[in-house]
Amino acid sequence: MKYRADIDGLRAVAVLSVILFHLGISIFSGGFVGVDVFFVISGYVIAKSLEGDLIQEQFSLVRFYNKRIRRIFPALFAMMGAVWLVALVILLPAYFLNFSESLLAASAFSSNIYFWREWGYFSPDSITKPLLHTWSLAVEEQYYIFAPILTWIVFRFFKRRWLTIFGPAVLLSLLLSIYCTERTPTADFFLLPGRAWELLLGALLAHRPPPPLHARWLAESIAALGAALIACAVFTFSHETPFPGLAALLPCAGAALLIYAGQSPSLTLVSRVLSIKPMTWCGKISYSLYLVHWPLIVFFYYMMLGPPKVGGAILILIASFVIAYMSWRFVEQPFRNPNVQWKQKRVILYGLSIAAFFVALGFLGMREKGFPSRFPEYVSPVIADSGHLHWNAGSCFFTEAALNYHNWNLKRCTITHGGKTRVLLWGDSHAAHYVVGLKAYADKIPYTIIQYNGGACPPVPLLGNAFNARSCRRFNENAFRIIHDNHISIVVLSARWANHREKVLSRLSETVAKLDKMGVKVFVIGQSPEFAVNADVLYYYRKKHGLTPLNDADINFDPKLNDMLARLIGHNRFINPLKALCNG
Repeated sequence: MKYRADIDGLRAVAVLSVILFHLGISIFSGGFVGVDVFFVISGYVIAKSLEGDLIQEQFSLVRFYNKRIRRIFPALFAMMGAVWLVALVILLPAYFLNFSESLLAASAFSSNIYFWREWGYFSPDSITKPLLHTWSLAVEEQYYIFAPILTWIVFRFFKRRWLTIFGPAVLLSLLLSIYCTERTPTADFFLLPGRAWELLLGALLAHRPPPPLHARWLAESIAALGAALIACAVFTFSHETPFPGLAALLPCAGAALLIYAGQSPSLTLVSRVLSIKPMTWCGKISYSLYLVHWPLIVFFYYMMLGPPKVGGAILILIASFVIAYMSWRFVEQPFRNPNVQWKQKRVILYGLSIAAFFVALGFLGMREKGFPSRFPEYVSPVIADSGHLHWNAGSCFFTEAALNYHNWNLKRCTITHGGKTRVLLWGDSHAAHYVVGLKAYADKIPYTIIQYNGGACPPVPLLGNAFNARSCRRFNENAFRIIHDNHISIVVLSARWANHREKVLSRLSETVAKLDKMGVKVFVIGQSPEFAVNADVLYYYRKKHGLTPLNDADINFDPKLNDMLARLIGHNRFINPLKALCNG
C-alpha cells in the first residue's frame, strides 16, 4: 500500500481526541469517538494489505499473522510489562487482583469481553483500571480472525464482488448495533458484533472505492464534510450520548469520507493540514501513544488521590509523548523492520509464547489474591459482605436493565420481612449499596423492604448513563407497574444524583409527583459520600502520610447538591446521608 501522510494525520486526530477526553478536557466531551475513527482506518489499511498480497499471490495466514504480531505485540507487551511493575508497587491487594484479571484477559485478547462482563466504559471506577483501553485492541484482534479468510473467499470464489458480500455485512452489523444500543448497551459498546461494521466500512472503502474525485470542488466539499462530522462527534457527544449505534455513524462516516477524499489527484485543504509534519509524526507514534497514555492517567489519579488539574494534565500529556516516542523508536520500529530475516512461523511462536507468559502472570496475581504481603500494614476497611456480589446482582440489581429486568421477582427481591407495610428501594447502584446494611439489620426494621435497582439508572424520566438512557426509561416505567401491582405503600429513591445534577433537579419532581398521584409516600436519600478515588485507597495513603484519613475536603461533589434536593422535594421527606456519615 502506498504511504499516505493524510491517514497518519487522521490517526493523530483520533488519538489526540481520545487522550484529551480521558484527561477530562470538557470541550472534548465526545473524544472517545477517536476509537471509532481508528477502527475505520484499521479496516481500510488491513484490507489494502490483504488485497495487495492476494493480487501478488503472496497471501497466507502465516504471513498475515506474522505481520500483525510484529506490528502489535512488541509495544503492547512492553507497555503491559511496565504497567505490571508499577501496579505491583502501588496497587493495594484488591486492585492488583482486579488488574491481574484484566492482564490475563488483555493477554488473551479478550479484554473487551472481560470489561463488558465487569462494568461499563464510563462507570466511575473505570479510572482504577490501567488496562481498560485494551478493549479496542481485543476487538481488532478478534476481527483479524475472520477478516483474512473472508477477504480470500471473496477474492477467490466471488470474483471480487466486494460490495455484494461486504455491503450486507456492514448493514447487518450496524442494524445490530442500533438494536443493541437500546437493549444491551454495554455489550454493544465492547463486543465485536456491534463494532464490526466500523472495521468493515474501512475494508469496503479499500476494496470497492467510489469513483475518483476529479472535480476539485467536490473533493474539497467531501473532505470538509468528513472533518465536520468528526468534529461534531468530538465536540458535541458526551457520556450521555447513546453509543455506538446510529451516533457512531458520524465519526465513522467522517473518517471514511476523509480517506476517500484523500485519494483525489490533488490534495484537499483538509488533507494538506493532516499531512503536515507534526500531524504525521503524531500519527506514526499514535499506537504507542494510545497504549501509554491511559495507564499514566490511572496511576496519576491513584497516587495523587484525585483527577489531574491543568498542571497535572500537561505533565501527563508530555510524559505520554516522550514515552510513546521511545516506544515507537526502540520497540515498534526494530520489530516492524527487523535487520534479520525472521522465519514467519517462529515469529508467531515467539509472539504466542510471550502472550502465554503474561496470561500466567495474570493468573499468578489472581491465585495470590493480589499479593497482600506487599502491604503488611494494610487492613482493608471494606467489610466482607460489601460489593456487587451481595447486591442481588442479576435478579434485583441489573447492570443491563433493558435486557434482564424481566427477571425481577417479588419473593426473591424482598430483603426484609418486618411488617405488612411494603417499601420499595428504587434507584441505581447508590440505592443497591444500602442492601447490605438493610440485610444486616433486617430483624430491627419494621417494614417489608423490596429491592429494584438498575446500574446507572437514576429513578428519573429519560435519564441514564453514557448510552443506556432509553433502556433506563423502560426500566423506570416498569417500576411504576411494580408499585401498582404489588401494593407498595412507601417508595425510597436513591441514586448517584451528582452524575446528572442539572437534569435530575429538573426531572426528579416528575417522579415524585407521579408517585404522589398514586397515593404512595415518598422519601429521597440524598447523594451519599463519594470520593475522587475509592475510600480504602484514600484512607490508606492519607494515613500513611500522616494526614487526616478522611474529611469533608475529600468529598468529590458539591455538598450543596443535597441542600438543593431537599428544597426541591421538601425537607420532610429528604434524608441527608452526609449528616449521618460525615460528622468529622
